[in-house]
Amino acid sequence: MTVFHASVVQAAPALFDKKKTLDKVGHYIQKASQAKPKLILFPEVILPGYPRGLIFGTAIGGRTPEGREMFLRYWENAIEVPGPDTKKIAAWAKSAKAYVVVGVTEKDTLSDTLYCTLLYFSPEGHLVHRHRKIKPTAAERIVWGEGDGSDLLALDTPLGKIGGLICWENYMPLARMALYQQGVEIYLAPTADCRDSWQATLTHIACEGRCFVLGCNQYLTRDHYPKDLQKKLVPDHPSLPSSGGSVIIGPLGKALAGPVYGKEAILTAEIDLREIIKAKMDFDVIGHYARPDVFDFNWKKKP
Repeated sequence: MTVFHASVVQAAPALFDKKKTLDKVGHYIQKASQAKPKLILFPEVILPGYPRGLIFGTAIGGRTPEGREMFLRYWENAIEVPGPDTKKIAAWAKSAKAYVVVGVTEKDTLSDTLYCTLLYFSPEGHLVHRHRKIKPTAAERIVWGEGDGSDLLALDTPLGKIGGLICWENYMPLARMALYQQGVEIYLAPTADCRDSWQATLTHIACEGRCFVLGCNQYLTRDHYPKDLQKKLVPDHPSLPSSGGSVIIGPLGKALAGPVYGKEAILTAEIDLREIIKAKMDFDVIGHYARPDVFDFNWKKKP
């Protein structure tokens, strides 16, 4: 399929409430499907939300009982993969006749460790891929473990090769190269970063990879937190912790939709894979612009 439409959903989670947020994901899949996109992307850990501004009772060398209770609450609202929640999303993807990609906090059923995970669902209603973030950033490491890197895959689909990295994984040049070397064409970059510097990163990736980039963030206000957790936010926590910034960018770095700030929104743009070929006339990161005689690259694919 050379030409199709893709959508990104900028939405607010019901923080720490898996059921309400899952219902919202279902609502937005149905709403986005009205434009008949073949691919729908949701933000990083939309389920059950990115716990920005919460420190879980931690300091270097110390943890509190209250912080452990908060972690338990977050853990209880994480999802098992596969499980009843993924079956629901798979059914919604089938109904929408689209690939649906959702950022979740995943609960490992054996170890109980949490992971910041990106789940891919097919138009046939199947969970077809899971990518676990390989390096949580700073205090994120209190909450999420590290993925093993074996799932840095670009999926071969009827829409082209689809792959992605989560938030600041996209600052890791070798992680990007792992996707470039597989010929990624539709590059997914769900995030929790709404700064101008993030927009520059997405534009750079589009130009560097000569690929379409779908950037997707949450829209989050202080009022989206449960009232009891609002009292536990760090003192300087802003009233608008995440203003959004979701965007779709073409392979020459031009924004095709967005960025949009300050509200929940669905962005949709036409994806024409022929534009990738045009863009590679003068730059191809793994082709005529590469120097394998000068550089070696190795990705350890084993878990």
